[in-house]
Amino acid sequence: MTIKWRVLENKWRKKWDENHVFEADPDPNKPKYYLTVAYPYPNSPQHIGHGRTYTLADIHARYMRMKGYNVLLPMAFHYTGTPILAMSKRLVSGDKDLIETFTSLYNVSQNKIRDFSDPINIARHFHQELKLGMKEIGYSIDWRREFTTVDPQYNRFIEWQFTTLRKKGFITQGSHPVGWCPNEGNPVGQHDTLGDVEPEIGEYTVIKFQFDEYIIPTATLRPETIYGVTNIWIRPDIIYVKILVDGEKWIVSKECEKKLKYLGRKVKQEGLINGSDIVGKSVLNPLINSSHIILPAPFVNPNNGTGLVMSVPAHAPYDLQALKDLSNDEKSLEKYNISIETVKLLKPISIVESEGYTDIPTEDILQKKGISSQSDIKLEEVTSELYAHEFHLGIMKSNTDTCTGMNIPEAREFVKISMFKENKASMMHEIMNGNIACRCGTACVVKMFENQWFI
Repeated sequence: MTIKWRVLENKWRKKWDENHVFEADPDPNKPKYYLTVAYPYPNSPQHIGHGRTYTLADIHARYMRMKGYNVLLPMAFHYTGTPILAMSKRLVSGDKDLIETFTSLYNVSQNKIRDFSDPINIARHFHQELKLGMKEIGYSIDWRREFTTVDPQYNRFIEWQFTTLRKKGFITQGSHPVGWCPNEGNPVGQHDTLGDVEPEIGEYTVIKFQFDEYIIPTATLRPETIYGVTNIWIRPDIIYVKILVDGEKWIVSKECEKKLKYLGRKVKQEGLINGSDIVGKSVLNPLINSSHIILPAPFVNPNNGTGLVMSVPAHAPYDLQALKDLSNDEKSLEKYNISIETVKLLKPISIVESEGYTDIPTEDILQKKGISSQSDIKLEEVTSELYAHEFHLGIMKSNTDTCTGMNIPEAREFVKISMFKENKASMMHEIMNGNIACRCGTACVVKMFENQWFI
């Protein structure tokens, strides 16, 4: 006999509805049990993730009912947030890709899409789709307890929560770096970005190399390697800016200038300078007072950090390979009046001892992997490999002054704090996991969100 599963589903869903099986009213004869789950965000139809999340809650609720509890399982819909607002703006602007997604993938009619100029209509549309899906699956939800996060009663509930948390001392006011959309003017999290990527915010140490009356700031995640610097890399084919940063004269990329403003620094532009005009000049290392030449490097990314990079060829595979490539490129050096001999004299300075490597670990790793060009995709992999190895197993050598004998985490923190105290370095926050865009399409930055309340 063939079982007609669809018929059985419809039969029992109807009986559950008619008999109000999942409606939880007060019952003094049964112990109470309440459970909830993260509210779905109604900006798209139901998907497999929803199925997993709410099936787990439903199984839990049914199990507790079988154990004799009076179970309440409500459902809500999370209308608040920027993704729906961004979607609405993109639809109004005629974003072809998003319209194609709505019509072809979500099966939304063109007439319906016109209503989506009001963001609340997007939320209401997918709210009903999600609810229908939950009912078709047969979740044991008490639909009398349904609400959204824009209901007036819910707003009052949130106000009560935060007032209570503040009274108990769990909320503080201050400043904090957040992912930020310059166009929307608000913080962004995973659900606010294209591709649902959470901006990972990291902290750079910006080391201040002296260049005449200016500072050449280089952003690094490894401040302890300042003892092994041989040169500075600059992008020769772009225009840099001369700026006042909190009263100090800096030279940075135009992209860095914008980022510093979002980070709350007082920035004023004083002029422009070609990267090529700085090539061949020298800077002074603020910690060990050594002089370092500035060399051209087309691989320097103006969007990353300050747009200038300190070179530590003994412990950074990219730097060693870049010096090797440049020492064989007489044509590139001629235009800056730099001799090949000058570059060849820049020998790697080993400052970290770690098991399994010789004095120059980068040389070991380049030879082992057969890397002979900066364009080799293996460089990214070996860089991560070496950094991790030295972080966990490396010990600072005797040529690193007061850091001698420290492990890498200790030395990193020691150098950073010491240089901060002497104003030889400062801090800069950056999005570490690549170029991330808001759902409106604008590139995200890090903003120092000031005078805000944080839990």
